[in-house]
Amino acid sequence: MHRVTALVRPPQSTFELACAAQVFGIERAGLPTRYTFNVCTERPGPVATHAGYDMLVTDGLNALDHADTVIVPGWLPAREPPSPAVVRALRRAHSRGARVAAICSGAFALAHAGLLDGRRAATHWALADELAARFPRLQVDPDVLYVDHGDVATSAGAGAGFDLCMHLVRGDQGARYAAHVARTMVMPPHREGGQSQYAAPPHPAQIDGTLAPLLEWAARRLGEPVTVESLAAHAGLSTRTLARRFADQLGTSPGRWLLAQRITAARDLLETSDLPVDAVARRVGLSSATNLRRRFLNALGTTPGAYRRAFRASPQ
Repeated sequence: MHRVTALVRPPQSTFELACAAQVFGIERAGLPTRYTFNVCTERPGPVATHAGYDMLVTDGLNALDHADTVIVPGWLPAREPPSPAVVRALRRAHSRGARVAAICSGAFALAHAGLLDGRRAATHWALADELAARFPRLQVDPDVLYVDHGDVATSAGAGAGFDLCMHLVRGDQGARYAAHVARTMVMPPHREGGQSQYAAPPHPAQIDGTLAPLLEWAARRLGEPVTVESLAAHAGLSTRTLARRFADQLGTSPGRWLLAQRITAARDLLETSDLPVDAVARRVGLSSATNLRRRFLNALGTTPGAYRRAFRASPQ
């Protein structure tokens, strides 16, 4: 079992905590349970929340000493630094190899602990300037949904906490397992970390111009030579207008969206089939094993072969 522990503080945002609890703390029918989830706080007892009720937390900071992943689900008010005891507990967990992740304003706690020094980090766009000003050694990215360095990860505002948690599950257990979790939560396919935190509202002329039919058309043809130009032609748009629609509605570019779909499809095939890597590459429209390997290294930091060895059998 992979042990996930959330560190909360009063007043705690219940939504950020629920992001982690829903992903890591629920047993799901038909899916092996591979996580345990618990909550701790500096002073065990009633913990006030922003939802108008107190929750009883019985574990103290020593719970972090046994966690494989530590999650800080928000840190409000962000201007108040964590106590020396909390800082020591976070550093101790990280130094022994635990993964430490923050949702939304939780990045401030990680920054105070020095875990983000010299690194790129995300937080809610409304807090990005404050985080950058208070911690000049960080590279704050105000646009992305989440940033994952492997040992430390941060996400944007509350909703992006789900995206980060699902990203961590995909890395731990593979794409098929994560897709099952997403379906039980009635969530759409995952969003890549580099997507914009928010998309601009559509122009009046675009209200009826949803990209959904185009995305469905392209997703059924990943093995074909679908390009940005052919997407635009099928939609009856110029490539410039198509790019603007993607930015407005999805917060990403047509090319990045198409590549993400192909990598996701390749992950699924590597987990569930015995197809040679070259055949997988052709089936998802990446032409060759060499191209698939390069894309995997850029996107996931591993090779298709290593990914298959990790997730073809039951991961722990």
